[in-house]
Amino acid sequence: MWRSGGLRWGAEGPRLVWEGRGRASALVYGGDIGFRVADVGERTCVGARRNACPVRAPVPGRGTQARCAECARLDRAHSVAADTIADDPQTYRVYLAWFGPGLVKVGITAEARGSARLLEQGAVAFGWLGRGPLMAARRTEELLRSALGVPDRIPYASKRAVRSRLPAPEQRAAEVREVHGRAVALPGWPGSLERMAGEVVDHAQVFGLAGLTDATAAVSELVAGGVVAGRLVAAAGPDLHLAFADGKLTVLDTRLMVGWGITATEPGAETTVPVRRLATGTEARQEGLF
Repeated sequence: MWRSGGLRWGAEGPRLVWEGRGRASALVYGGDIGFRVADVGERTCVGARRNACPVRAPVPGRGTQARCAECARLDRAHSVAADTIADDPQTYRVYLAWFGPGLVKVGITAEARGSARLLEQGAVAFGWLGRGPLMAARRTEELLRSALGVPDRIPYASKRAVRSRLPAPEQRAAEVREVHGRAVALPGWPGSLERMAGEVVDHAQVFGLAGLTDATAAVSELVAGGVVAGRLVAAAGPDLHLAFADGKLTVLDTRLMVGWGITATEPGAETTVPVRRLATGTEARQEGLF
């Protein structure tokens, strides 16, 4: 039995990582994925800051963050995202991430991480806005939120709803550049933040999105003894798009795997974990931001 550490992105593409094993399993589009949730115990907290949860507290199966309340508090106490580290000496970058028509967000990431944060969020396209100290990057992020109404969060449900109906790469890049142009023209940028050119990077090929069809369902949760089995069609952020034996395309948010023990499943196994229906077509239509 292996304990899942979820999905990680790197130069070699998406990989499933395993806690305490020092290894990861590469994922290949068109390949089969199959596993069984260990039929022993329950989903347990993964701890905080690389330290195990002292009581191995149980966590809900439907939660995307496999931490108990105390470990979640400790984790956020040392988090840039929670604004609890104001004196981080690293250089940070401000970015615009595009997930679909009208779905653009602003965010920051440590420069040393490169584009990893954008891959982890499932950004189909992105562009850098600026680079500099942490607090300058934070002020710029807030400037875009207040002056342009660009959010710093977009729900995963919204990202999934449009992933199979994206416009052409030129249109994606044009929307990022349009927001970029409006952003760099704003007065009030911190003097210590260096503006960056509006070059757009596209991840559609990396995610395997060409020809992707609507997902009709999503895994609701994993359960002890439950099976997930399908062919990997695409991956974006934490999501795996799997074609199940019945031909339906279903999304598995790999954050649901974290905290569970995982074992191999026999060939030809069928998915038995709970799934929920997803809106498709006109049901999933999104309104633009601007």
